[in-house]
Amino acid sequence: MARGSLLAFQLWISACLLLVLRASSFYLPGVAPQDFQKGDELKVKVNKLTSIKTQLPYTYYSVDYCKPDKIVDSAENLGEVLRGDRIENSPYVFKMREPQMCNIVCRKTLNAKTAKDFKEKIDDEYRVNMILDNLPLVLPVARPDQGTHTVYQHGFPIGFKGQYSASKEEKHFIYNHLVFTVKFHRDTVTEAARIVGFEVKPFSVKHTYEGDWNEKTRLTTCDPHAKRTVTNSETPQEVEDKKEIIFTYDVDFQESDVKWASRWDTYLLMADDQIHWFSIVNSLMIVLFLSGMVAMIMLRTLYRDISKYNQLETQEEAQEETGWKLVHGDVFRPPAYSDLLCVYVGTGVQFFGMTLVMMVFAVLGFLSPSNRGALMTAMLLLWVFMGILAGYSSARLYKMFKGTEWKKITLKTAFTFPATAFAIFFVLNALIWGEKSSGAVPFGTMFALVLLWFGISLPLVFVGSYAGFKKPPIEDPVKTNKIPRQIPEQPWYMTPVFSILIGGILPFGAVFIELFFILTSIWLHQFYYIFGFLFIVFLILIVTCAEITIVLCYFQLCSEDYHWWWRSYLTSGSSALYLFLYATFYFFTKLEITKLVSGALYFGYMLIISYAFFVVTGTIGFYACFWFTRLIYSSVKID
Repeated sequence: MARGSLLAFQLWISACLLLVLRASSFYLPGVAPQDFQKGDELKVKVNKLTSIKTQLPYTYYSVDYCKPDKIVDSAENLGEVLRGDRIENSPYVFKMREPQMCNIVCRKTLNAKTAKDFKEKIDDEYRVNMILDNLPLVLPVARPDQGTHTVYQHGFPIGFKGQYSASKEEKHFIYNHLVFTVKFHRDTVTEAARIVGFEVKPFSVKHTYEGDWNEKTRLTTCDPHAKRTVTNSETPQEVEDKKEIIFTYDVDFQESDVKWASRWDTYLLMADDQIHWFSIVNSLMIVLFLSGMVAMIMLRTLYRDISKYNQLETQEEAQEETGWKLVHGDVFRPPAYSDLLCVYVGTGVQFFGMTLVMMVFAVLGFLSPSNRGALMTAMLLLWVFMGILAGYSSARLYKMFKGTEWKKITLKTAFTFPATAFAIFFVLNALIWGEKSSGAVPFGTMFALVLLWFGISLPLVFVGSYAGFKKPPIEDPVKTNKIPRQIPEQPWYMTPVFSILIGGILPFGAVFIELFFILTSIWLHQFYYIFGFLFIVFLILIVTCAEITIVLCYFQLCSEDYHWWWRSYLTSGSSALYLFLYATFYFFTKLEITKLVSGALYFGYMLIISYAFFVVTGTIGFYACFWFTRLIYSSVKID
């Protein structure tokens, strides 16, 4: 019977996973090098339109750009869909190592609606994103303030606003002529080439031609036969109702010394603000120094306490004892709302396991930016499979608290955090859908997420909870008195609110500099790639959360306050409050978001991230304090 149940469970998990992968078109984009011979066809793909002002992506064809005969969507993984990526084919087709000049893509005549769409996108500073051989399109921008240094921006603007007439009225102009540069690295033996760069320079030009428009029409503003192309925008193309726009492009091929394995280096260094390594390392060294001092003080003080308590004392001296030994009969008394504590500890273990494994994968290079959507997909799948740890941890703690209804605690563990996060996500998705943005998650992907939750995560939480509850309960090192001891009046600096708020400062200080770059990569559409350094910061966060919680827990027990269970969780978990406050500061100082939906989107997602950070840091602090209290009370003689 047990074998049959296990086989049925395995089949169920496999079936759910297959359905999820199929519903989300799960795959990782191929990162193997592709060799091209001269004359081979290169197809440019278009991705979403993005703006740092609205944070709402739109499909490329949501505005009236030139379309191919048939629009074909590329298969996308779960992470790409959640990020709002919509990769489609385009009418831009090149021939490898065959330059082209003044190629006409199409001619468009705007109406009131299409002109309005373009104007709105230009006002909101939307940028066009394209892809060639899995490389995103970049726009090189010279930086005069940094000598010959060139900054690469992701994509190119749809257009711009300016004054090009006697009228002082600002008008909208569109970039309708694109000069592409494809950089390649050639193998001198086989003559095969690999693409190592994809750049563009956009121009706005009002094309003119003689006679009636037909397939053989030659432009007078851009003529390949006369080798005359667009070099400036003296007569830009205005965006207005009934205006005719002719879209054209040039493509040039440049041989490069950059090898295929290093082709992403340019993209990973494209941020305007260079990472201040010295500042970050200096901050980490300060945190490490403080942590070392705290650990040294704690070890010396504890050693003195334990030596004093274990000395042979007279009965009269024993009655005059003060400090943490006095509360040994109450320190392991189950706290109020112990069920909720078990749930949050289990959820924190789930997130901790997910973060640790994901960091290892990222450091090993499995989640590089060339694998679009891989990071988001890995996070979701790892979180689902770590449900078994959540169930096990919550059940073990629940049984130690003398709980008996393990199924009830299992359901709470499986639903508390996901239900909250999903509710916020559902509301935000409805707002995005109302804006007709491509960032809205489609029904099929929503179904896949629910299937991941109910079909895989929930059963795994039950499996872990069953295994944890079958284990013998964790024995307390000292016996608990039947009657609770009265807690003396505490000084103001040991009150719960003050000590909890103080405890979150040091863990936040360990990550706030790195947090700036993470927020920049998320909300300013830049690549984040220093996962090795992020892993070190994560380890520092673990150490600081553990040490600050242990120190404050020790002071609390010395004050004869034995209500440490929840306070140990909230002490390091309060760093999430500072994270959310910093995110608010970042919103008003670094972003230019003005729309209400965009603001709701930002704060909604940052609320979910802060909530996840709370359960992770809180669980680290709780387990550190749990280990500490068991260690010190098992080290002294209790009469």
